[in-house]
Amino acid sequence: MKTGIIFDLDGTLLDTLQDLTDAVNYTLRFYNCPERTLKEVREFVGNGVERLIRLALPGKDTDPDVYAVMETYKAYYSAHSKDKTQPYAGIPAALEEIAGEFPVAVVSNKPDYATKPLCREFFGSDIFALGQLDDCPRKPAPDMVYKAMAAIGVEKCIYVGDSEVDVYTARNAGVPCLSVLWGFRDKDYLAQEGATHFCDDPKKLLTILKEMVKDGQ
Repeated sequence: MKTGIIFDLDGTLLDTLQDLTDAVNYTLRFYNCPERTLKEVREFVGNGVERLIRLALPGKDTDPDVYAVMETYKAYYSAHSKDKTQPYAGIPAALEEIAGEFPVAVVSNKPDYATKPLCREFFGSDIFALGQLDDCPRKPAPDMVYKAMAAIGVEKCIYVGDSEVDVYTARNAGVPCLSVLWGFRDKDYLAQEGATHFCDDPKKLLTILKEMVKDGQ
């Protein structure tokens, strides 16, 4: 039975942090709210747009309506999602190598309208990509993982991500998780949240994934 490899996007395949931060701060300026640092936005991302905006707002009674703020953010980010975003060094080659051995998909809490174009831009049109949609619960619910597995025709998979959300998603889906260490969270934090398998270099991804498959992880 073929094993699929399902990747998170932000912090795993793509370094999107500067574009996310720019979009957050454009939106906050628009509503006369104080801006956020790169470090703060790094800690806020991973749980979808609404959670990102709620964390980015000052948290005061005078905050603007979160849904109005989200629409402003979405419009800006949709137009600027590729300004500074790039794959992490070594990822395109690693992904091509992995796709030669396993069925591959991308599942992200980034909205679908941004996930699909980014994956097409950087990884080609052949890769199955699924972003957050209103009719499918977002991670850490397992639903998006199951959809991706069905789309690429596998009944088991390894989930690869960089955050605690990815650890929880894999656990909820009943699949192994490989946590990468070049993204938005560090190893100590991920281990504290339950991560057990780690990769610190994209060049090692295929070897580690093959070992996990062999060991039944």
